[in-house]
Amino acid sequence: MARIVVAATAPFGADVLERLARTNDIALLLTRPDKPRGRGRTLQPTAAKQVAERLGIPVAQPARLDETVDIPADTVVVTAYGLLVPESLLERALWLNVHPSLLPRWRGAAPVERALMAGDDRTGVTIHRTTKELDAGPIAAQEAFALAPDDDAGAVYARAAELAARLIDDVLPEPRFTPQPEEDVTYAEKIGPEDRILDLDDPAEEVANRVRALSPHIGARAVVDGRPLVVWRARAAADGSLELLEVQPEGGRRMPYDAYLRGLR
Repeated sequence: MARIVVAATAPFGADVLERLARTNDIALLLTRPDKPRGRGRTLQPTAAKQVAERLGIPVAQPARLDETVDIPADTVVVTAYGLLVPESLLERALWLNVHPSLLPRWRGAAPVERALMAGDDRTGVTIHRTTKELDAGPIAAQEAFALAPDDDAGAVYARAAELAARLIDDVLPEPRFTPQPEEDVTYAEKIGPEDRILDLDDPAEEVANRVRALSPHIGARAVVDGRPLVVWRARAAADGSLELLEVQPEGGRRMPYDAYLRGLR
């Protein structure tokens, strides 16, 4: 078993952490500080911290990384962490980044969501060396998988986490790196409020792609017959029209669209 540190915060990182803990000695989890959430604004642990505490993995939560941070292993696996790693720390260990895309396509914060919005027919996982340039480090491993028309972001992240853990285990014994191509670079900007808004006049396939890119963790918004809805599932029909499949009215629960229509009647 390799002794490693994992730096993770978001649910994708938590999933990768849990899988890596089955085959490796996790010396420490680096994760972001707890944040206030909910109506009571009580401090809540990150998804990765919840996994670490359940598994008995030590946790450190620095607000920023600097030379004072202890790194009790020669290798750090970074996956959906969210803090900048300074060069002073990059020099103290081998930092391997788990990125759920086929780099250099979709460097940046939201590679799964942007791949689905763009209608890509495949994506994958890249393991690369963390460098000061965003997701530009040399590649140690990369593997692709197909995207089905009904795959949403949740399904893609789950498949990517399983693949990432296997690739990391393959790489750890003897990492070897190949420079990343500099052509065909694209960037996956962070999802903003404007990305959640559906224009139902757009082509049905584009709308359906945006819906699945934001499901089940963010939610796309639309106004349908004058009523605001969160749209969780939709598809483009054979005749080119858009079919809403699962929605959530304001203040309500998620439900099939026909059940929502019956409620209106």
